[in-house]
Amino acid sequence: MSMLRALRRRILTPSVRETQLETRGFHIKDAEAKHQLETVGTSFLQGYAYAVEARSASQAVDWLETVPRAFRGFAYEGAGMGAVMLGSLTGSSRRLTGILEGEGQRHNYMIYVGIGWAMARLPKFLWPDVTATDPVLRWLILDGYGFHQAYFKTDSYVRNPAAEHPFTWKGGPDAYSARAIDQGIGRAMWFVGGTDPDVVADLIGTFPEHRHADLYAGAGLACTYAGSVDGDELRRFAKHAGDHLPSLVQGSAFACEARERAGTTTAHTHLAAQILCGGRTPAEAAQVCTDARPATCAGGETPAFETWRQQIAATISSIPPTQKGAVA
Repeated sequence: MSMLRALRRRILTPSVRETQLETRGFHIKDAEAKHQLETVGTSFLQGYAYAVEARSASQAVDWLETVPRAFRGFAYEGAGMGAVMLGSLTGSSRRLTGILEGEGQRHNYMIYVGIGWAMARLPKFLWPDVTATDPVLRWLILDGYGFHQAYFKTDSYVRNPAAEHPFTWKGGPDAYSARAIDQGIGRAMWFVGGTDPDVVADLIGTFPEHRHADLYAGAGLACTYAGSVDGDELRRFAKHAGDHLPSLVQGSAFACEARERAGTTTAHTHLAAQILCGGRTPAEAAQVCTDARPATCAGGETPAFETWRQQIAATISSIPPTQKGAVA
């Protein structure tokens, strides 16, 4: 059985070559940023492989917990994708459900994003039942979908901003779907641009103005969570955001919440929170997110997820606890 699971892993797991910047044709800022982004990619694939090879969800989680802390969230993201891909073959969602329980609960944001990766690879009739997921967080699934499309179909989703990509699903109002997908595209732009804030801002600038806020929100999450920039670069990126700075800092706060929740906060998280979140610590930025989370999900064309994002942006952009190191 162990040989069969290892074979399953080899057959189902994408090649690590697909995460190399040269393969993807992404911008290379410098050797350090290249190494960081490619380590993110290999960590994602490691988590994917654990999810499809493990004999149980609990074993997959045990393996995932061995991934270095700074990259563990990316491994859980990959595990979310792997669990759904495995479930599409077995007809069971037990692997995904099992990973989301226990220790995996701390990484639920990343696992939800991984579900979106799988949806981008599967025919629609094999998509998981998203109506069974958290009604607020399920929009992160489309963030993952958008990231995948921008990462692997870069010419169409990033370099051709006029291209249209109609999308429908059962998770909520289709009118908001494009915005959630744009948040994932913006997050992927941090990778496409090689963590260079000028290149990423130029990419966002090619898109219609009405899409900039969501793109900056995704990029703000990525520049805080994935990092590989210094303080001056973060300040420059914030300046590029201009009127969309509240969206950028909302994404940054989301990243702080994801890392704080999972216990994977790094020195870079502290730097980004200080600069982008009004001098707050990651814990303080994360608290803004948890305090603002809607208690209910009323119907309508504006999902509770978007109301949540708006409240975070408004709070973070208001008078901060300290101005030290913050963007003016």
